[in-house]
Amino acid sequence: MGQREMAVAGSFYPKSKEEIDKFIEYFNQSFFLKENNDKLKVRAIIVPHAGYIYSGFTANLAYNLSSKNSYKRVVVIGPSHKIYIEGASIALYESFKTPLGDLKIDLEYSSKLKDTYSFVTFIPEAHKEHSTETQAPFIKNYFEDIKIVELVYGKLDFNELSKLVDELLEDKDNLIVISTDLSHFYKLEEAKKLDNICLNAILKRDLELFENGCEACGKVGVKALVKSSIKKDLEFELLHYCTSYDRTKDDTSVVGYSSFLLKEKV
Repeated sequence: MGQREMAVAGSFYPKSKEEIDKFIEYFNQSFFLKENNDKLKVRAIIVPHAGYIYSGFTANLAYNLSSKNSYKRVVVIGPSHKIYIEGASIALYESFKTPLGDLKIDLEYSSKLKDTYSFVTFIPEAHKEHSTETQAPFIKNYFEDIKIVELVYGKLDFNELSKLVDELLEDKDNLIVISTDLSHFYKLEEAKKLDNICLNAILKRDLELFENGCEACGKVGVKALVKSSIKKDLEFELLHYCTSYDRTKDDTSVVGYSSFLLKEKV
């Protein structure tokens, strides 16, 4: 079946293992972990997908904390930015290339999902997508021998995707990764207002609130996870929020980033 090749190495994240290692080491020196994180039962994370210099710290937090758990596979779900898709495409390759080494794709599990859900197909051109690919080096770093499933969606009702997410949550060997950035290219204060709607909608698990101004590019995936979280009685924890302003100091056109854990209630 071949390999899922890297499409954005050298732009969104470094091409070399040494540079990625330096990024992650720096990120992990920049925060303090709370006690009892090893007792967190993390079922899913929401993470950004911009260049590592902008949103890598935010994403790394979620991967670091979720790595205290053990899983058999990571299912990465992200929106298509490059091509138009009706429904979703699942990667039916044998492996996923990263600068840290290849990840095995769970081909049997991926094929099963494709056969089960009518909106899931395999479109090779869809799997040059940065929203999912930027997650792969983090996954390889924190879950070295784990298998990966890559799902890239386009025009899709979140209710349909939520049915698939429901099934994923039934299996506690799965870690679900929902990839999304927040608002794009507003002035800083306006961006914060719009992003705050998204953050509150997630934390409150309020599906209607998303329609009051949330402009997340991965809103379909986020809403699908929120709907499933209500059914499963799981709770969200906001880990970090920032914007590109924190890096560029340009407040005229910013992009928002956040990371969340979805976890079992203690």
